[in-house]
Amino acid sequence: MTRVLTDRRLIVGLDLPSLEAARAMVERLGATVSAYKIGLSLLARPGGVALAHDLRGAGKTVFQDWKLHDIGAQVEGAARAVADGYCDLLTVHAEPQVMHGAVRGRDAAGTRTKLLAVTVLTSLSDADLTDIGYGFTAADLVERRVRQALDCGVDGVVSSPLEAARARSIATEAGRPDFLIVTPGVRPAGADKGDQQRVATPAEALGAGATHLVVARPVIAAADPAAAAAAIVAEMAGVA
Repeated sequence: MTRVLTDRRLIVGLDLPSLEAARAMVERLGATVSAYKIGLSLLARPGGVALAHDLRGAGKTVFQDWKLHDIGAQVEGAARAVADGYCDLLTVHAEPQVMHGAVRGRDAAGTRTKLLAVTVLTSLSDADLTDIGYGFTAADLVERRVRQALDCGVDGVVSSPLEAARARSIATEAGRPDFLIVTPGVRPAGADKGDQQRVATPAEALGAGATHLVVARPVIAAADPAAAAAAIVAEMAGVA
């Protein structure tokens, strides 16, 4: 029997239009992929959370990408509800009130859900941040939010590969070598950037200090998704 290589650091984003399409993609990818991200467009559908639970029941690592953002009490309740469902990774926005609420909710659930704070969306450029009203570049805002995430006690951050090295350095200085750095915007060499602004290859992202890579389009839009995922796993294998 041929051994299928997989890598739990690779998280495939199921950015697909329906639950049926998502389940079919998981079937096509088989043992090659052991971790999945489920975003709002699927989670919000009837049966979306059930899909997350089914994947976890099948032994997959599940990243529920809710990006919670509300007053602290609401985030606390939502984080507890999601953690009660035994989610592996849960995202919230990296604002102190939001992160504190999420930590309280997760801790009340008493599960092993890891909280990830979203620093700056990878679709945003420095010009976009200026339009929004921030007085920071993406790099500066990510650094500020990584420090706040560490202070709030979340388990890691989501940031682009271009800020991963600085995030890793800050976490190391804070005595948190276990701090997770999850990077979307990962594209194999030659792949289309899509709507991402700040991207890198899998090897570049891991080399910069990322612990996990989120890849969607380069896998799920490929003619052979399993082969595309396997190629990324092979590239990752060369980086400790």
